[in-house]
Amino acid sequence: MLRSQNEPKLKWEHYMQCDGSPDPSVPQEINTFMSLWQESKNDDIEFVIEKGNQVLNLIEKLDFLLLDTPPNELMEDTIVQYQESILALQCLLHQKYNEATEHLLKKANTYADSDSGNMEVVIKDKNVTFCIWANLKKNPRYSTKVTLFQMKNGFDLPKTVATTDVAVRILHTHYDHVSPLRHIPTLHLKVETPESKPELTVFYDMKEEEEEKEGEQKCGEDSYLVIEKEFVHVAPLQVATDEKEEEIFDENVVDLHQFTPVGGVYHIDALKLPPQAKQIKGWTMVELLDVGLETYPYPPASEETEDSTYPCIGVTLRLLDSVIFFEEPVVARWDSAGEQWRTDGISDMKYKMKEKQISFEMDAFYTIALIQDAHLHMPYQSWELRPNGTDELLFTVVTAFAEVQMQIKGNQCMLSSITVEGCEQLSHLTGRWTSPIDLTVALKRAGVNIFPSDYSHKYVCVNKKTPLAEVTAYEQLALVASAFAFSWSKWNLASGQDQVVFKVSEHLKTEAVKDEDWSLYMFSGQRAQRLKISETSEAFSDDLEENTEFHSTLVHMIKDFASEEAIEKVKKASCLFIDAVYQLLIATRVLTYS
Repeated sequence: MLRSQNEPKLKWEHYMQCDGSPDPSVPQEINTFMSLWQESKNDDIEFVIEKGNQVLNLIEKLDFLLLDTPPNELMEDTIVQYQESILALQCLLHQKYNEATEHLLKKANTYADSDSGNMEVVIKDKNVTFCIWANLKKNPRYSTKVTLFQMKNGFDLPKTVATTDVAVRILHTHYDHVSPLRHIPTLHLKVETPESKPELTVFYDMKEEEEEKEGEQKCGEDSYLVIEKEFVHVAPLQVATDEKEEEIFDENVVDLHQFTPVGGVYHIDALKLPPQAKQIKGWTMVELLDVGLETYPYPPASEETEDSTYPCIGVTLRLLDSVIFFEEPVVARWDSAGEQWRTDGISDMKYKMKEKQISFEMDAFYTIALIQDAHLHMPYQSWELRPNGTDELLFTVVTAFAEVQMQIKGNQCMLSSITVEGCEQLSHLTGRWTSPIDLTVALKRAGVNIFPSDYSHKYVCVNKKTPLAEVTAYEQLALVASAFAFSWSKWNLASGQDQVVFKVSEHLKTEAVKDEDWSLYMFSGQRAQRLKISETSEAFSDDLEENTEFHSTLVHMIKDFASEEAIEKVKKASCLFIDAVYQLLIATRVLTYS
């Protein structure tokens, strides 16, 4: 297995770094790291943010191991160990953020604004932003409507709170450590072929980011073929899982199979302002309370005020430039008791797309996320694979909202461009070589989800295909993608579940493929043929092209018409390049979701 070698490679790279950071896959090292930071008394905000970035890096490494390790090598106890480490790191990080906030609030008067007299602090880092305001003057004139101009975030406090010892923190984590961790089930699917054909058994693991071929045995007259798939999305098919699916009946609960948080999480908290230091006869005196960071209750919980109505809190948030919202987002609040995102308690939402700003009111202080439909870009309008060098190609997916171009070179890939309404977006992601897994994760976090999940078939009109046809086609396309271009065909919709249809052209140059150079091919997983019809024909027909014949594989079919130069280029293609192409094809599932 190509990717089964990644873990020892990561361990070696970690060893060579020699930076003192723990190996997150080793429980003893990660536990020692967390214990040492837990005991540390350094609550300086800059130190905590720097240390937090190290924690986020450890979490990313664990996530990568969960996504990249082949299922046959990823034991259940290992999954539990990694996920427990991830949760412990997330909890510790948020605890340290709270301790750093308390440390700042204890000396709030040193950060007093010259105009309002209240504390106004904005601390921005690549992964987190702190916006902290403290009510030092208790003047309703300055304490009701607050805008932190540096971030264009703001809030409107009720007057009942404006004269109290209260502080407000908007902690924006550019990541989501609130939503439940993704479950990693292993599914098994058995596909029966016609009686005259050998039997095909396919093993699937419903992971969202990737799939890789593990092994293949040759099939004969009385033999069988076994293909092991690791990350195949077979959502349209009926499969047995080890986890019962939970149906959501409450309309206020966000279905995370259909929707996804984009742009991180906003922790909006009302906090009790700790006693401030006072200067008395040359002495600095401060009352010390060993209670930690205390939440300011709003609305106040008491028997007398149980049925009372309290004014809502107005909030204005500036959205990240590193994400794209293609539609007006839904504001949701986190319900810690039910461990779910909910939309009740939020009202009067106003979205300004050009200004990338959203405002709303909430009946209490909540943790907030902006929710977007996870399937906005599905089904795709078209796709194309086009080689443009040695072990190099351009993979283009066109959706209703954007055109996404990804470059593959060797075993690496990068985002070439994302074009929305004629303008390129997400420049911070373009031009950076990375692994296919990391690219899929980065695009999904940025709001560009062209990677179907296990449940996507429930929310998207899917062009259903059998795994035998679809998965084997991805393998075959990847094998010859170094010298042949492939593209979407409208006849794929008319060919039935057992066949996939796509356009093919030998392509040894870098320019775009001309329309007249395309040919149509149909593939069932066990038989390939060149079609007589063209993309502009009036009706679909599976008639064989004249002077052609059937072949058992697409590779052999294409060789009948390929030049010697193209065949030689296919033979010399790197296995790492083939695997990278296959990973992106299986992650996007262009033959089913186009």
